[in-house]
Amino acid sequence: MPQRVVYFNGSFVPESEARVSIFDSALMYGDMAFEMTRTYQHRPFKLREHLDRLYRSLRLLEIDCGLSRDDMERLTLETLERNLATEPADMDWQIMHDVSRGPLDLYGTAFPDGLRATISINCWPLITHMGRFASRYASGVDVVIPAQQAVPAHLVDPKAKTRSRLHYQLANLQAARMGDGRWPVLLDPDGYLAEGPGWNIFLVIDGALLTPEPRNILLGVSRATTIELAGKLGIPVRETNLGRYDALRADEILCTATTYALVHATTFEGQTIADGGPGPVFRRLLAAWKQLAGLDFVDQASRYAARLPDWLAQQAALRPR
Repeated sequence: MPQRVVYFNGSFVPESEARVSIFDSALMYGDMAFEMTRTYQHRPFKLREHLDRLYRSLRLLEIDCGLSRDDMERLTLETLERNLATEPADMDWQIMHDVSRGPLDLYGTAFPDGLRATISINCWPLITHMGRFASRYASGVDVVIPAQQAVPAHLVDPKAKTRSRLHYQLANLQAARMGDGRWPVLLDPDGYLAEGPGWNIFLVIDGALLTPEPRNILLGVSRATTIELAGKLGIPVRETNLGRYDALRADEILCTATTYALVHATTFEGQTIADGGPGPVFRRLLAAWKQLAGLDFVDQASRYAARLPDWLAQQAALRPR
């Protein structure tokens, strides 16, 4: 079976050989922009929107990667195409872009060919993400507020998607201490709901879909898609300040992200939301998401869950000994 390859600094190399220098600015400062896109039936979902955000992040970080958006899109599609044969035809993929400014000038003598931006594009089978997530579509998630706050935009603007994400990791660790599988939603410095580590939050109150205003959050592509679908379904949408009180009186709480699209919260801060099950707005939006994707990704995730143990065993067998 062919092995996965990565686009790395101008070449396609085996995944195991893609290496970032210990002197890279990404390692030294977390100075790296990134994007994660997924495919539905091998078609990257809203790839251009993800690349547009990547290049906006690069502009904020003052990184010139030397590639145009069109170049990056072409290389992305080629990377995906080169990896498809490594998995069965029903496998969908995560596509990851990572771009840093490259090694620091201070260590320039270690690079006789000169310094340049570090660019990688890799593809990973979604069976690991979605196989582990599959049961969440029915059970929902338990959302909690950790001690760690969101970083406010006047310090580091969260609209740029970067690898400087220590606050997310601390929030995850704090949530884990509250109980297995808890999902942290961070508050902004004013005490309003901001976002989770890699996901956006929505509340349903009196039939309307409410979500935090954009000041201190990443403007998620899945967040925008959910707002767009709600509009088509005639569900009122409002961006506004939301706090604990609002979440505890919500009829539904929804979380959005690229891999899973949409999941409902069963509890917030230990209190059950409505009856704890998927609500009517969630069900309508999930159906619209499936239609837009052209795929029942909930069923796909269940199939991946059943196959995951064998897949992991196969991958272990392929590792060099």
